[in-house]
Amino acid sequence: MVVADLFVGEIATELLKTLFTISRKSYPCKSSAESLMASVNELMPIIQEIKYSGVELPFNRQFQLDALSRTLTEGLELSRKVSASNRWNVYKNLQLSRKMEKMEKKISTFINGPLQAHILADVHHMRFETTERFDKMEWSAKRLEERIGNLKIGLGGGGGAGAGAGGWVEEAVKRVEEERNWDGSFEHNFNLGLGIEEGKRKVKEMVFEKEIFNVVGICGIGGSGKTTLANEICRDDQVRRHFENRILFLTVSQSPNVEQLRAKIFGFITGADGMGGMGNDLVPNRDFQFEWRIGARTLIVLDDVWSLKVLEQLIFKVAGCKTLVVSRFKFPTVFKATYNVELLRGDEAISLFCHSAFGKTSIPLAADSNLVKQIVDECKGLPLALKVIGASLRDQPEICWASAKKRLSRGEPICESHESKLLDRMAISTQFLSKKVRECFFDLGSFPEDKKIPLDVLINVWVEIHDLDDEEAFAILVELSDKNLLTLVRDARAGDKYSSYYEIGVMQHDVLRDLAIHLSSREDVNECKRLLMPRREEQLPREWERNADRPFNAQIVSIHTGEMKEMDWFRMDFPKAEVLVLNFSANEFFLPPFIDDMPRLRALVMINYSASNATIGNFSVFSNLANLKSLWLEKVSLSQLSDFTVPLKKLRKMSLILCKIHNSLEESVIDSSQKFPCLSELTIDHCEDLIQLPSSISRMQSLKSLSITNCHNLEKLPPYLGNLKSLQILRLSACPSLKMLPPCTSDLASLKFLDISQCVNLKALPEGIGKLSRLEKIDMRECLLVKLPYSAASLESLRAVICDEDVSWLWKDLKKVNLDVQVAEKCFNLDWLDDC
Repeated sequence: MVVADLFVGEIATELLKTLFTISRKSYPCKSSAESLMASVNELMPIIQEIKYSGVELPFNRQFQLDALSRTLTEGLELSRKVSASNRWNVYKNLQLSRKMEKMEKKISTFINGPLQAHILADVHHMRFETTERFDKMEWSAKRLEERIGNLKIGLGGGGGAGAGAGGWVEEAVKRVEEERNWDGSFEHNFNLGLGIEEGKRKVKEMVFEKEIFNVVGICGIGGSGKTTLANEICRDDQVRRHFENRILFLTVSQSPNVEQLRAKIFGFITGADGMGGMGNDLVPNRDFQFEWRIGARTLIVLDDVWSLKVLEQLIFKVAGCKTLVVSRFKFPTVFKATYNVELLRGDEAISLFCHSAFGKTSIPLAADSNLVKQIVDECKGLPLALKVIGASLRDQPEICWASAKKRLSRGEPICESHESKLLDRMAISTQFLSKKVRECFFDLGSFPEDKKIPLDVLINVWVEIHDLDDEEAFAILVELSDKNLLTLVRDARAGDKYSSYYEIGVMQHDVLRDLAIHLSSREDVNECKRLLMPRREEQLPREWERNADRPFNAQIVSIHTGEMKEMDWFRMDFPKAEVLVLNFSANEFFLPPFIDDMPRLRALVMINYSASNATIGNFSVFSNLANLKSLWLEKVSLSQLSDFTVPLKKLRKMSLILCKIHNSLEESVIDSSQKFPCLSELTIDHCEDLIQLPSSISRMQSLKSLSITNCHNLEKLPPYLGNLKSLQILRLSACPSLKMLPPCTSDLASLKFLDISQCVNLKALPEGIGKLSRLEKIDMRECLLVKLPYSAASLESLRAVICDEDVSWLWKDLKKVNLDVQVAEKCFNLDWLDDC
C-alpha cells in the first residue's frame, strides 16, 4: 500500500471536525462549511474502504488519490483560518467565504466527475473478473466432482504411479508427510532444529545413563513438542542400535485401558507379543520384579500420561528395561531424571511460523516484518500455536493480520494457567474459518483423545449433521488439514502409496481437541449443540442426570464409558439428536434405552476399545431408528443383530469392523435385502469368522460399494453376485482363503474398481471379465496369476492395474495404449496391530 493512502483518511477526518466547529458558529461561511461537510461525508466511506483494503492502487488511481489528498489538505488549512478569523473582520470573512465556496465546488466536481468514471470502470472490471471467476469455479466444481469419484476407486488425476491413491485428500496426506519430514529433519540448515536437537542430546544422555535412571521423563505444557521429541528419540539411529530396535511406543491418554496396556508392555518385554500376545491373567502385579536379566535392552515409551496411579501400574522394574514417560506433569516419585521441554525462541519461532504462514523459513520482503514478529511473540514460543495460527493467517489480507494481533494481545485467559492461555490464543485460528468449516472442527471433539478417527466415520457424520455432500465434506477435511487443525494419516495396514481414502484416518492433537470441546460447550447443558463426554468415565455425568427432566437439544451426542448395563442408564430426551457416538471399553454393553427418544437419529457410531469383542444388548432399539442413514459397528458381537424386526429403510451405509459375525448374516437368520432395502455401501473388515457372504446380498439392488477386506476365512462369494447391477466398487483385499471369483462377476455392468490385492490363493480372473466395459482400475498385488483371460484385452475403460512384477508382463503384453501398469512396492508392517 502506498504511503499517501494512509493520510487521506486522517486529513478528511480532521477537516470534518473543523467544519463542524465552523457550522456551529454564526460565521458568514456557515452555509459553505455545511455544504463542504456534506461532500466530505460522502467521500469518507470510500476513503476508508481504500485505506483498509490492503490493495495497492494502479498509477492513475494513485495520482487521483494524491490530488484529492492535496485538495483536502488545502481545505483543512482554509477551514482552520476561518475558525481563527475574528468575526468582526467583515472583509476577511468575505474572502474566506468565497474560498470556501470554491473549495466546496472543487470537491463536488471530483465527486460528480472523475469519481463517477472510476466507479464505472470498477464496475466494468468487476463484471469481467466475476465472469472469469465463475468460469473458473464451474471448471473447478466439475474437476472436484471428478476427483471425488476417482478418489473412491483409487484413481488419481495424474495417471502416474504417484497418483494411485488419487484425489486431493491423498495430496493432503502427502503434504502432511512432507511437513513431518520437515519438522523432524535435524540435518537441515534451518534454525528450528537446533533447540530440539539439544533436547534430543540431553534425553539420550539420560536414557543411556547407568541403570539407576530406569525411568526418564519428558515434561512440558500442551503443544510444546513433547511427543515430537519422543518420536525423534525413537527414530534416532544411535538409540535404535543401543536398544537393538526393541522400542515400544504406546499412547496412554486420559482414558487408558490399563490392563490392555500392561499386557502389551509385558508381552513386549518377555517376547510373548510375537506369539499371539499375553493374557491379562498372566501379567504379574505391579510390584513384581524379575530376578533374572533380559538378554536384550528394551525401551518403553509412554506418551501422554496424565495420572501417577496409572503410570505406576505401567512401570515394570526389569533389568535392561528403560521407560521414557511423556507428560504435562512431573512425577518426582517415579522419574529418576527429567527433561523439561524448552519453548522456541527468536529465530526458531519465526522459522516455524513463517513455514506455516508463507511456506518459507523467513519473513518475506512483502510482509510487514514488525507485525509478523508481534504475532510470533504472542504465540509465546509454543510450536503448536505457531503452526496453527500461522496456517490460519496464510493468504489473509493485512487487515486480518492486524486484527489477529490485537485479539492475541488482549486475550483474557480463563484462569491463570498457561494451558488455559494457550486455548485462548489457539481460538484465534478458528475465527478465520467459515461457519460451516468451524462447526466441522468442533465436531472433532466427539471422538476420544489420541485415537485415530476413521475417515469414513467423520465424513458420514459431517454429511448427515451439516447437510453436505461428499465433495463438500472432503473439501472441508483438506482445509482443516492445511490449517494444521487436524492431521491426515495413512493407516499402517495399507502401508503404501496405492491406498485409497478407506485407509486414511484423522488424528488431532489433544490441545486442539480440548479447544474444540471448549469452544463448543459454552452453552447450558440442555441447549448446547454437542453433548460430549471429554474422557472415559464409569458412568454418565451427574450434570446430565440433574438436567434429565428437560429435553436435551444437542444434535451430536458423544458418550465414552466402560461397561454399561441396563440399570446404568437413565431416561433422556433428545428430540433434535442426529448423530450418536458410543465410545466404550467393555466385554458387555447394553445399548442406551434413550435411543427410542432420538426420532431424528441419522448416524450411529459404536466403537469398542476393549481387547475383546463386546456382546451388545438391546439391539431391539434399532426397530425405532426409522431415519438412520449411517451405521458403524466396531469390535462388537453381532449375535443379536436379528433382534430388531423393522427394516431400516433409509440406511445407506453400514460398516462392520473387527466384529464377530456369529452367522448373523446368514439368510436363515436375516434377509439382508429386506432388512436393509436401500443400502448403497457395505463394508466388512477384519471379521475373522466370516466364511461366506449370504446370497441375500445379491438382491441388494441399490448396493454401489461392497468392501470385504482382511477376512482371512472368507471362502465363498454368492453365486448370483452379478445381479448387483448398480455395484461400482468391489473390494476383496486380503482374503487369503478366497480361491475364485464367481463367473457371474463379469455381469457387474456398472463395476469401476476391482480390488483383489493379497488374495494369495486366487489363481485366475473370470473368463468373461472383458464384459466389464466400465472397469477402470484393478488392484491385484500379491495375486499369483499365471495367465489372463483372453477377454481381458476387451476392457475398453481400464486405465490402471497395480500388480507384482512377475504379473505385470501379462498386462503389458496386451499393449493397451492408455493402460498404466504399476508395479507395487513391497511393504510389510504390523504396526497397525497396536490400534486393535
